[in-house]
Amino acid sequence: HSAQFRMDRKQCCVKLSVQPSRGLMDEKFIVLVQNVWPGFQLTVHALHQCEDGHSWEAFGHYAADATGTVNEDPSLGGTYSGVEPMGLLWSTPTRPELMRKMNVQTPMEVTISVYQGHQTEGFVDQVPLAGVLVERWYMAPGVRRIPITEGGLTATLFLPPGPGPFPGLLDLWGGGGKLAEYRASLLASHGIASLALDYLTPKITIETRKMVGIEYFEVNLINHRITLSGFESIFTASRVGIESPRSSLQPGEILWGFGRLSLVSCSM
Repeated sequence: HSAQFRMDRKQCCVKLSVQPSRGLMDEKFIVLVQNVWPGFQLTVHALHQCEDGHSWEAFGHYAADATGTVNEDPSLGGTYSGVEPMGLLWSTPTRPELMRKMNVQTPMEVTISVYQGHQTEGFVDQVPLAGVLVERWYMAPGVRRIPITEGGLTATLFLPPGPGPFPGLLDLWGGGGKLAEYRASLLASHGIASLALDYLTPKITIETRKMVGIEYFEVNLINHRITLSGFESIFTASRVGIESPRSSLQPGEILWGFGRLSLVSCSM
C-alpha cells in the first residue's frame, strides 16, 4: 500500500508542457512529460473539435526514460510510431468528413493530454494525468485577408506581411466546392501571396447554372494582379488524374495542372 501511495502521489504531480503553445499549423511542437516513474507507460493524446462539430483525435504510446521523462522518445504504438514531432496532428484516422478550418481568423484549438498506460479508446471516459490547450494558426500575425467578389468571383486574397514583391500562387480546391481558405492563408504566412478561388460553386455558377470557363481564371489573374516576384503557380486538388506538364512555356503563359495536391509553376 505504501508503494502504491507513492505511485499515485507521483502521478498526481505529472507535468506536461507543449512548446510553442501558440504557433502556425505546420510548425513543429515539442511535447515534454516530466515527473513520472522510469519506464512508466503512458499515452499522449490530442483532441480537436472542428467547427462542424466533428471530433478528431490522435495518440502515441510512450515509456518514460531513466529520468522519468518523455520528450524526443519514439512512439511505441497508437495512431503513429517512431519519433514524429507532428504525429499528434497528421495521424488522425481517416474519416469521410474533411478536417477543414472554416474561419482562418481564429485558431485551431488542440487539447494535449497524458493518460496512464497504453490506451487506444475511451479517452472521454478517463481522467487525464495532465492536459494543456494549444493553438495552431493558419494566419500568421500581419497576414492580410482580402475578400474578392466583383466580376462574379468568389475568392479571397492573402498577402504576407510587408510591402512585397511576393511570389504568387492561385489555390484551387476541387471535390465538394466552396471556398477553402486555410491552405492559401498558411502559404501567405510563409511569404507567398495566395489567392483562394472557388471555381465549382461561385456566385456566377449559382446564377447561370453553368460551370465557369477559362475566362473566369484569366479575369481573376489579370484584374487582381499584385506585385509578384519570381513565378506564378497554380495549386490544385481534385480527384482526376494529373495532366502531363508541357516543357516549353512562353512568358506570361499559365500551365494548368490538375491532380491530388499537384503543384505546377511557370516563369512570368
